[in-house]
Formats: sequence, C-alpha cells, structure tokens
Amino acid sequence: MRDLKLSEQRHPEKAHRPDNAQPKKPSWIRVKAPTSEGYRQTRNILREKKLVTVCEEAGCPNVGECWSQGHATMMIMGEICTRGCTFCNVATGKPQALDPFEPGRVAHAVAELGLNHVVVTSVDRDDLPDGGAEHFAQTIRAIRHRRPETTIEVLIPDFLRCGPEALEVVVAARPDVLNHNLETVPGLYPEVRPGARYFHSLRLLQRVKELDPLMFTKSGIMVGLGEDRQAVLQVMDDMRSAGVDFLTIGQYLQPTPKHHAVARFVTPEEFKAYETAAWGKGFLMVSATPLTRSSYHAGDDFARMRTARQAGRG
Repeated sequence: MRDLKLSEQRHPEKAHRPDNAQPKKPSWIRVKAPTSEGYRQTRNILREKKLVTVCEEAGCPNVGECWSQGHATMMIMGEICTRGCTFCNVATGKPQALDPFEPGRVAHAVAELGLNHVVVTSVDRDDLPDGGAEHFAQTIRAIRHRRPETTIEVLIPDFLRCGPEALEVVVAARPDVLNHNLETVPGLYPEVRPGARYFHSLRLLQRVKELDPLMFTKSGIMVGLGEDRQAVLQVMDDMRSAGVDFLTIGQYLQPTPKHHAVARFVTPEEFKAYETAAWGKGFLMVSATPLTRSSYHAGDDFARMRTARQAGRG
C-alpha cells in the first residue's frame, strides 16, 4: 500500500486510472484527415524516390497540413531503429545496410518539391561505427550541390556509442540548424528513453556550439508523459546552459496501446505559460503548442530565428 501511495504522489493523474487507459482526447488535439491535392503530390514524389519520412513512420498529426504545402521531413538510413524508445512508433530491429544512393535521391526530391528549407532526420543506427554521421554529411552535401538555396536542418541521433568525431563530421558539413531532441525530463529517461542518457544528449548540444559557435541549435521535449512543471523548467535551464537557440514543446500522443501511456493532455493555457517562460530564459525561438513537433513550420521558424539573431537578441 505504501508503494501505491508513493506512485500516486509522483503521478497523481495516473492514480485512479487503470493501466493503459487513456484520458479522453480533447478537441484541441484533433486534426483533419489529409485529402488535399498538394498532399497527394508530395506523397507521390516521395514514393517515386523511394524515400522514408518521419511524418509517416512516427505518425505525425500534422502530416496533412505539411504535405499539402510541400513540406516533409526526410528520414534517412532506413526505417528500422536499433533503439526501443517507448514513445516512438518507428520499428525496432536489425537495420539493413546503408543505401549509398540515398543522399542523391533525397537531394533530387528536395529539388523537385522546391523546398526552401528541409529537415533531415534518421533512425538510431547503433550498428554503425559512426552512427551514420558520414551518411548525414553526404546527404547535406548532396542537397547543397543540387539546390544551394535550400537551408538544411538535421535532426540527429545521440551518437552515444561513437567517438566525438561522429558529431564533428556532421557539424563540418555545415547544416544551417542542428537539432537533437532531449524528448523528456531526465527523471523519465529510464522508462521513456531507456537506451539514451540525458546528460550525454545535453553535452552533445553544448559541443555543437564549441565546434561552431554560429551554428543554430535546436532541441525539443514532449509533455503529458508524467513530468511536472518544475522539471520542464529545469530542462529549459539546462538547454540554455548548453547554448540551445530554439526550443520546441509538444503534446505526447500514444501511437499504439503498447507504447507509453499518455498521463494527461496539457492544456493550451499551460503551453502558453511554458512559451512565456522559455522566452524569458533567452531562447531565440520557441514553439510550444499541443501539435508542435520538431519539424512543424521549421522553415518559417528558422527564418524568424535568423532574424532574431541579426537583431541582436542572441
């Protein structure tokens, strides 16, 4: 009985809910099904180039809006991840060998879609000596060659099992934005990101600024996993100590009943309070809404962040 009471104190929103029962999804979370012509055109180009997107693999709720505008987040190095994070809908297993032609196909798709800003992410590839760092670099270079005017944002894994040179390879390829998500508060890492280490990820973001002080860095977390407000505010402070420029905060949505349960749905008013706190802590750019995701409106937000730096705010 003592254990039950302690659990209720830590996560009161779970105390009277049976295991795997979900709180009712509120109206501010619901989105329309993708049906537009722009959505179909983007989907067809991606299919033709045999490209994987995190939009589909992770079940992003914004896929209809983004694809209708010709925006997509490319996921390189296959669709099988070597990690088993309990929040993520990407399949876990043994990945296939890297496709040496993939960087070129990504670049061709970027050109065909006419993207002014592209986000490139990947699965975790702990099976590779460099974690896929050189593949990221090749993709960046291929896009630069094919469409020089496109700005490039990479959302990288933590390279936990690699040497420091892995991150150096990606930074040397000079993406415009380097994003690595902390995903949640440190106290939830054992159950949400069991294969990752909070302070390793924080140090990776700090190291980017040491390698290139002018490179924009970005990180994000999900809320509604069971964290409390003070822990979220501490993560913001940790990010700022590491020099992170851009913070994203979005509502966690459970992909399937087998994944980590939603503890609660954070209200729009609470997101607004997080946004206000983040601006006060000195971030150049903040996106904090229920439907915010790492690459949601990434191009527009990058332009605003660059303007903020030019105005001397960071």
